[in-house]
Amino acid sequence: MTGGDIAGLIAAGIFAVLVGLLAVPLVKLGRVFDETSTAIRGLSENVTPLLEEATTTISETNKQLARVDAITSSVEEATSNVSSLVALFAATVGGPLIKIAGFSAGVRAAIVGLRQGRRSAAPTK
Repeated sequence: MTGGDIAGLIAAGIFAVLVGLLAVPLVKLGRVFDETSTAIRGLSENVTPLLEEATTTISETNKQLARVDAITSSVEEATSNVSSLVALFAATVGGPLIKIAGFSAGVRAAIVGLRQGRRSAAPTK
């Protein structure tokens, strides 16, 4: 065996040790990738039902909002009708009531005036 053969064997041994040392982190990195792919698979299995449930919830919420909108428009219409009814009542009954109140105040003032007139015209004893 020559010196070149011995140097070649030493270089091959060092190279084998170096490959062995680099293989350990590569194997660990492979395990990390396996765990990552397992976690992603599990996450996708759990996210799909969650997204379906969220879609159902949003759909039901939209239906409820449509119902609330219908109720709101009905309440708005009822409020408008009540407002119109109050205005009609005020126009129909309010004018005559004001006239009756004015008339009764005039009659009352006249009666008070007559009573005061009788007291002043009555003979004093």
